Amino acid sequence: MFNTVLDSSVITTFNPGSLLFLFDMIGIVACSVSGTILAKHKNFDVFGCLLVSMVTAIGGGTVRDVILDRHPLFWMVDMSYLIVITISSLIMQIFFHPSSRRVDKFLKLSDTIGLSAFTLIGIKVANSMGANIPVALLLGVITIIVGGIIRDMICNEIPLVLQQEIYITAALAGGILFFIMRSLGITEWVTEITTMLTIFTIRMLAIRYDWQFPQIELTKH
Repeated sequence: MFNTVLDSSVITTFNPGSLLFLFDMIGIVACSVSGTILAKHKNFDVFGCLLVSMVTAIGGGTVRDVILDRHPLFWMVDMSYLIVITISSLIMQIFFHPSSRRVDKFLKLSDTIGLSAFTLIGIKVANSMGANIPVALLLGVITIIVGGIIRDMICNEIPLVLQQEIYITAALAGGILFFIMRSLGITEWVTEITTMLTIFTIRMLAIRYDWQFPQIELTKH
């Protein structure tokens, strides 16, 4: 178990044996994979892919912790984050072909897994630091979108979150469900898994059936 750097009521590091730590690692791997897939597809070299995978996986959590004034940063006190990112990125670079026709599918699947895990992590971290529900929801969204935006900008792509995608909506829906279930006194692990599954399902259904928000256009007279 890692030592906490704040008082015992504030979660600053995760117990490796805990379910939440597992979710965190799932999110780290998923985001590292999504960053590597896009960078590899853009013909980045080994270190370029590693850089993109790093910022994708820890960028959002870093911004969240800076906003919360939560120090030291999680990936600076626990090297398992950087190790897992590096290993997963290198594995993807070996087995993923940059011209694969399934780039978009792989990218969106890994991104959705990261969305599900990091939204939950962001909400729980913010809530443990005393943030109210709206702020916790916002920081949950920031935890996942910042890394993806940086990834897409480095790779010269329009950020996924800025397109007509059911993305932030899925995160918010899962986050709201999390607080509803918690208020009803439902077991914590059930609440966490249900939250992640809800976000994942909404996002994957949106991809499968091409759900999009309509564009707002001004009528010309």
